[in-house]
Amino acid sequence: MIKFDRLWVTLKEKQISQYKLIKDYGIDYAQLHRLRHNMVVKTPILDRLCNILDCSIEDIMEVVIDKDEE
Repeated sequence: MIKFDRLWVTLKEKQISQYKLIKDYGIDYAQLHRLRHNMVVKTPILDRLCNILDCSIEDIMEVVIDKDEE
């Protein structure tokens, strides 16, 4: 499972709010909803977030192995 918990930590460290992502950077509210709920997000959104936050992909997401799926 891919989790986006690290995104919220990175946003806080960079002092960028979700509101600012929507208003200043044009990130769609629906995309933030998908990220909050660890749903499918397209690669261009992840790329934009990395550019906005000046970070690597590991700073906004992680893969968590689900033992039940093995």
